[in-house]
Amino acid sequence: MAETTLTPTNDTTLDFDVEGMTCGSCAARVQRALAKQPGVGQVDVNFATSKARVGVDLRHTTVADLQAAVAKTGYTLVPSGGRTVDFDVQRMTCGSCAARVQRVLLHHEGVREAEVNFATGRARVILEPTGADLDVLADAVSRIGYGLAQVGEGATRGHDAAAEEDALRRRWLRRVILAWPLALIVLGLSPMFPFGIAEEPWARWASLALTVPVQFYVGWPFLAGAAKRARSLSANMDTLIAIGTLSAFSEARAKGRAGQAIRALLELGAKEARLIRDGQEVMVPVEQVVVGDHLRVRPGEKIPTDGLVVDGSSAVDESMLTGESVPVEKSQGSTVAGATVNTSGVLTVEATAVGADTALAQIVKLVEDAQASKAPVQRLVDRISAVFVPVVLGVATLTFLAWATLGGDPVKGIVAAVAVLIIACPCALGLATPTALMVGTGRGAQLGILIKGPEVLESTRRVDTIVLDKTGTVTTGQMTLLDVVPAAGEDPRRLLTLAGALEDASEHPIAQAIARGAAEQVGTLPSVGDFTNVEGLGVRGVVTLDGTDHAVLVGRTRLLAEWSQLPAELELAKGEAEAQGRTAVTVGWDGAARGLLVVADAVKDTSAEAIQQLRDLGLTPVLLTGDNERVARSVAAQVGIEQVIAEVMPQDKVETIKRLQ
Repeated sequence: MAETTLTPTNDTTLDFDVEGMTCGSCAARVQRALAKQPGVGQVDVNFATSKARVGVDLRHTTVADLQAAVAKTGYTLVPSGGRTVDFDVQRMTCGSCAARVQRVLLHHEGVREAEVNFATGRARVILEPTGADLDVLADAVSRIGYGLAQVGEGATRGHDAAAEEDALRRRWLRRVILAWPLALIVLGLSPMFPFGIAEEPWARWASLALTVPVQFYVGWPFLAGAAKRARSLSANMDTLIAIGTLSAFSEARAKGRAGQAIRALLELGAKEARLIRDGQEVMVPVEQVVVGDHLRVRPGEKIPTDGLVVDGSSAVDESMLTGESVPVEKSQGSTVAGATVNTSGVLTVEATAVGADTALAQIVKLVEDAQASKAPVQRLVDRISAVFVPVVLGVATLTFLAWATLGGDPVKGIVAAVAVLIIACPCALGLATPTALMVGTGRGAQLGILIKGPEVLESTRRVDTIVLDKTGTVTTGQMTLLDVVPAAGEDPRRLLTLAGALEDASEHPIAQAIARGAAEQVGTLPSVGDFTNVEGLGVRGVVTLDGTDHAVLVGRTRLLAEWSQLPAELELAKGEAEAQGRTAVTVGWDGAARGLLVVADAVKDTSAEAIQQLRDLGLTPVLLTGDNERVARSVAAQVGIEQVIAEVMPQDKVETIKRLQ
């Protein structure tokens, strides 16, 4: 078997304790000494904590070299942390394989922790600060019949994993297509069916001819796996039986779908960025963006990376990050997250985090960590699987010997021994448990549910309360026109036509809700001229209706203050709408306030039914929201939630959950 050459990633971060420092100048001296070493990038030495953090390419230097360089300046560098390396493990077929690889990794010097997960095909190894030779680890694993390859990074990793899983599914599909018709014919030739041909000599020969390709082509991966285990004097489920090809294909498909969750998250990010360089806009791959770069983001584009708005204003759709469907207003000084969508104005953003430091990358890492870890039940399964195989083999051997010696029938002994192997095959333990956990975390990610670890899934049986956010969860998260309130003597259709025409020229979410509602009620909207967006207040323009031009204002009450005050009946309607948590938009034309348009986030049609289903499961629903008490209780009453916790800031919601726990 060819050796696998493994090299650490370029940017390994190592933490050290620094002994002997007495002042800030000591820290500066140590930092300079480290920075001069080959392969060293960023260095931070903190006198107050006596810590040093070094970004280093370990292909060009070693920990010992760093320690020697610092020793020359009169100080001592002591490794204080390890390094985590993820591997793909090839040719595992069951939980006992994972347990065996894990034992081999743990027995090597320089390995602090190792966890091998059969469902993901991954191994996570935490090395001691002094490190370990990764090539030696790969050789040790190859000697017991498996392969070890360090996991790649970013989009390439996702692409390679997808291609590998697709190829695996195609191979299993070919085997299934061949196996099924042959197996059905053999079944028809067996004594199970009263066709009267089972005892014919040709039927037996036909059955043999038909089962050979099933056994030695369709079942070849299991046979080959068993042979490799035998060469290394080990055993696993391959040794017990060639697990049914249809089941094997189904397992591979489920794992592939779970892996697609991570790739789908990776695909959410922007591929290119509009970089401002020397006053000009240049399209570059997002990987080339560095902290401090200024980026221009136009309406409809994804924000390339986490950043700070330095110019412009807009509404940004952050639903991929927060679940809130209503876009959030952004202006100078606001923070934005990569992969969120700019819905309206042009923004200039200064990049504050790139690559693995972005919010999206942290979400991906959270899902990966969840899939890489094991629940307590899975660890128990792996321990059982590790000893189960040899025990079953022993029982099967004793069964054969008992039939052969005491029963005097070696043929029946073989049949009985095979029956033991088939019935005892712990598929539910070795395959179903880790795969179920894998699929659970992956399916959760596809649905926008981040599961921090398999132990969370395992603990769901003890859950008795479910806490729901309001906007975008119980409600639609999309603003809708609910009411048209004309001033005394005004025509509501005329009010809706003039306001809808002006708002149709705006990209703001509330404006679009009014425009949609107007178009539904009055049909085609008239044309607009001299359209102007008044920052933070609303819009103005000239609308031509029935051959007459009207100067129209739509927005906050302050926007119309230069013309007139709201009539008493509109003030009353505005107060009532706002008391119910709705947004009242003032409309005026030709120098006077003419009416109100009321918009709000409507309750989803399915929310009440969903809440009832949760109750049927024995769960108590709680509505947790930042909105005011009256709005929250109004929504809760519509869907059947009795317990409401309102006016909670986002940063305080975690504490609220802890209090409930």
